[in-house]
Amino acid sequence: TTGRLQSTCRNISRMINGNRMHLSSISKVGIVESISLKNFMCHSLLGPFAFGSNVNFVVGNNGSGKSAVLTALMVGLGGKATTTNRGSSLKGFVKEGESSADVSITLRNKGRDAYKPEVFGQAIIVDLKITREGMRTYKLKSKAGHLVSAKKDELLAILDHFNIQVDNPVSMLTQEMSKHFLHSKGEGDKYRFFMKATQLEQMKEDYTYIITTKNVTLDTVEKHEECLEGLKRKYLEKEDRVKSLASLDDMHSKLEELKNQMAWALVRGSSISSKYESKNVFILFAKVVEAEKKYMGIREQLEAITVRVQQLEPQSAELKNEAQSRSKAFNTAQVREQSMEAIRRKLQTMEGSRSDRLRRFGEKMPALLAAIEDADRKGQFRKKPVGPLGYCIRLKDHEQALAVEKCLGSLMVAFTCDNHEDEKLLQGLMRGYYQGGRRPQIITCQFFNRVHDTSRAVNHPDYPSVLQSLEIEDPVVANCLIDQRGIETILLIKSPAEARRVMQGRQPPRNCYQAFTKEGDQCYNNRYYSNDQRRCDYLSRDVEEEISDNPCPHFVPYRVSIDIINHTQIKQRKGKANRWRYISTFPLFSQEELSKSDQDVEKSKHHKKHYEDKRKVHINTIQALKASLELKEQELTASVVKATEICPERSEVRRTARSLDSEISRLKLKISTQQDQQGDREEVIRQYQEALENYSNINQQVKCLKRFIQVLCKIMDDRHRVYTELRRFLSVRCKMYFDSMLSQRGYIGKMMFEHKNETLSISVQPGVGDKAALSDMRSLSGGERSFSTVCFVLSLWAIAEAPFRALDEFDVYMDMVNRRISMDMMLKIASSQRYRQFIFLTPQSMRYCSLPSPSCVLTLSNSVLFYILGGLSPEC
Repeated sequence: TTGRLQSTCRNISRMINGNRMHLSSISKVGIVESISLKNFMCHSLLGPFAFGSNVNFVVGNNGSGKSAVLTALMVGLGGKATTTNRGSSLKGFVKEGESSADVSITLRNKGRDAYKPEVFGQAIIVDLKITREGMRTYKLKSKAGHLVSAKKDELLAILDHFNIQVDNPVSMLTQEMSKHFLHSKGEGDKYRFFMKATQLEQMKEDYTYIITTKNVTLDTVEKHEECLEGLKRKYLEKEDRVKSLASLDDMHSKLEELKNQMAWALVRGSSISSKYESKNVFILFAKVVEAEKKYMGIREQLEAITVRVQQLEPQSAELKNEAQSRSKAFNTAQVREQSMEAIRRKLQTMEGSRSDRLRRFGEKMPALLAAIEDADRKGQFRKKPVGPLGYCIRLKDHEQALAVEKCLGSLMVAFTCDNHEDEKLLQGLMRGYYQGGRRPQIITCQFFNRVHDTSRAVNHPDYPSVLQSLEIEDPVVANCLIDQRGIETILLIKSPAEARRVMQGRQPPRNCYQAFTKEGDQCYNNRYYSNDQRRCDYLSRDVEEEISDNPCPHFVPYRVSIDIINHTQIKQRKGKANRWRYISTFPLFSQEELSKSDQDVEKSKHHKKHYEDKRKVHINTIQALKASLELKEQELTASVVKATEICPERSEVRRTARSLDSEISRLKLKISTQQDQQGDREEVIRQYQEALENYSNINQQVKCLKRFIQVLCKIMDDRHRVYTELRRFLSVRCKMYFDSMLSQRGYIGKMMFEHKNETLSISVQPGVGDKAALSDMRSLSGGERSFSTVCFVLSLWAIAEAPFRALDEFDVYMDMVNRRISMDMMLKIASSQRYRQFIFLTPQSMRYCSLPSPSCVLTLSNSVLFYILGGLSPEC
């Protein structure tokens, strides 16, 4: 079984190595490009240090700042102060006498695995500021130095994306952790180191937390089940009390019936009183009618006098009508003058377009194109805008001019730009020529020197598409019309009947969704739109023909139209002066006849006032009687409304209100006595509903929690099985790589994992082959134990993924032979993993070491020196 498992591990290792070579050819993300320190620990300023993409050595004596670089790297990437083994609080990292410390780290962000490359660019800058009080703030910047975020959650997302594990000793092995690991003789410490390096410890903690949560949930379910029995008993008791309220319901129903009868009994009493008052009102109203007849006789006399006055009004109205008709004619003349002015301007535009075709696209179009040309000569445009688009096309068949113009619409006068900067500049030029009017449309799309692929265009044997019917020399214009209007999918069919047959038949043309007729009508497969426009504005072949064929009756050659306009203006000025002269010729009526009519009117008004006073006296009497009647009716209406609110259906009541009130009082007393014995009905029902709701909620919660626990148990069993298999697989891979590393020195060794007791025992013998007996690492010398430890760390490297590795003083206890061998092994691994970065901090000299290419050596003393060994990479 062990042999088969080792064979499987070798196959997986070869596959992983192949994937790593593939990764190395694709991208390098998450490695440290540079780091700088200010007022950090005991150093005023260190850096900036530029690291290479593969092998980096930081060499220097004790106190030169090597460990400070690694500590700053851990703290700057979110690590705790205790993880660095350099202090218990962040404020201890601020230099004595300074208020704050700053750390700046640049992480590479290139390739397809980059983190938000559109925001950060090819590098992510992490700036950390630690105050004297121990507070730290982050600023995440792009490569250009722009601030992107100041939240630590964003930093954690970046670390998770790059798989950077700050607290993993395999990724970052500090000096103190290295010494502790070298001197540690306990098998439990080695096992914990293995678990933490492979992140199995984190998985185990997560599973332990889930199991704890499950146990807490089980306790909660048990408590809820105990409460559920009590709630059920309480709910059944409340249900029995609700059932005992049936007799009380009958008495309440009887009480409601008596109240309804009481309401309509009161209405019956008010109705009898209202009928008596209404009879008196009718008697008095008859007298008022007689007085109204006398008043009408006097009013007829006043109307006869008024007739005479009205006879004079038609002639006055005739004068007013004549004045209004003259004013209307004057306004009509003004409108005609404005219409003539518009026709004159159109004639001038068409006269000008005889010599300049651009003027068809607007009077200001030639000047705008001249401004664009001047700006292009000055180099203001990246690429010269093209337009108007209608000016850049030619028709193969001029009978299709109206159809093409209707199809393109506003695109005829549109411009196209290659980029948004050119668009803004063109908009500025247009504002100078189209200040108050509508400006031409600007379309921004990238310019290409070839026409788009139109293999999917409509291809009809009898009818051309819009693209096929046009001669377009500039590919930019053709591409713009294809993108904006889809001219390769629109057919031109001259006959409307033929267009309907082709488009609305059983099999419409492929890749075609509409067609245009010669008259500009638009035809779809299920609808048809007629065109009201009968003349071309831009694509007309002969301007003279358009001027002569215009259907407007006043649209004659230009000079004749000017004469008509001038003649009309002269007539309007003369008509305005003669209008008031004509009104003054109407005859005037006699002043004496008007005065006599006024006297008769005043006399009639005096008699009318006399009889109106008498009429008011009678009306006041009637109103007083009506008010009394209305009051009675209002009381009756109010009684009916109240009764309807109580009982919507009116019932005939023969009993008096007094007898009903007496019976209602006796029934209320009986209900009150029974309620005192059983309790309030609403309170009993409320308690019953509350008990039922509590029981239902708790019962539902218990069911949901039980289902959750069942699902959680199944998931945990599956995950624990996978966790056990992964742990076994990683253990075997670690053994295999450990044996391979020891064999390079001629050592033999053995690793024994006891997962049940959580121990890891390592036995190493620096002998030759089977002749040497295995012994515990505690019996080895310091150099041999350091070499064995390095082999163990390298075996963990092979099974743990991270973008970079950092080791601090890994060779402090090695002799020169073991140090050279260990160094060669690490450099060999680094050379085979070009996609990963390695940072080694050592006080030993690197002068006699054979380093691979590229490598970067940073020597720290009073100043920072860079030694180029084996070919320095561009990043170094």
